[in-house]
Amino acid sequence: MQDELKAGRHELTEEDKDYIREVFAREVAPKLRRWYARTGNLNCAFAGDKYKHWVVRFKSFRAEFDIIDFEYDA
Repeated sequence: MQDELKAGRHELTEEDKDYIREVFAREVAPKLRRWYARTGNLNCAFAGDKYKHWVVRFKSFRAEFDIIDFEYDA
């Protein structure tokens, strides 16, 4: 119930953001490196159905990627 209330207000907890960052680094970043990505926006469905209405904005920093923003997208 608490998660539904937070989702209704379109907010992510710090734990949610940490989880998305973790999955992004493990599963998404290697693909972005292969595609020579530098910046972009990506739907967070890669982290699970709970996050399908969220989008991350990322940029490359040396050999890594940083998530610089989270945005709700209804």
